[in-house]
Amino acid sequence: MPKNKDLKRLTRSRMQKTGESYTTARAKLVQKSGRVSTPELAARAGMSDDTVHARTGRTWSEWVRILDTKGATSMPHRDIAVYVHEEHGVSRWWAQTVTVGYERIRGLREKGQRRGGTYEANKSKTFPVPVAKLYRAFSLTRTRNRWLAGVKWTVRKAVSEKSMRVTWADGTSVELYFTAKASDKSQVALQHTKLTSQSDATQAKNYWSERLDELKKILASPKKGARRK
Repeated sequence: MPKNKDLKRLTRSRMQKTGESYTTARAKLVQKSGRVSTPELAARAGMSDDTVHARTGRTWSEWVRILDTKGATSMPHRDIAVYVHEEHGVSRWWAQTVTVGYERIRGLREKGQRRGGTYEANKSKTFPVPVAKLYRAFSLTRTRNRWLAGVKWTVRKAVSEKSMRVTWADGTSVELYFTAKASDKSQVALQHTKLTSQSDATQAKNYWSERLDELKKILASPKKGARRK
């Protein structure tokens, strides 16, 4: 029997696609999730080894070894992310990234898919403004309507200049993380979750790319009445 419900779900999904028996489909998935080369680990995770090492201090092979030892294939997504953040000193955003990459490597989710079977879109962007100003562009309705007009959302939880969790009008969820890069430079990283298909995830990612580009134009434009040099 599979060790957890995620492997069971993926096994049944493979059976439907290939016509294989349950035992064969499971064996193929386990084999696929076994020891692989460094380039393939990065390809499955969806991020280069150099990038994850630069941001977390460890390569994908090191994270796989650490999380396998922890028994992470049988842990809920949230518990893995908390473990990476609290026990290994990785920021919350990058702890999520490590967790998602590990789950992809171990065959617990497809690219863009969450552990429960739904999909997500991820996007981040850096702006030439202090983090307080960037946060206000999301938190203040009047400012937000300049680049996100017509959108109705409900804020579930917010930590000023740090994070925000909102529910979209269609019931999907958006998690926002704000980071100060310098006194006049900041970044927002977002996850749009509870999407029902890969096409919805692609559409959401394109949407956020366009909206964040528009926000950058607004934040970078001089204020009315400001003197131009």
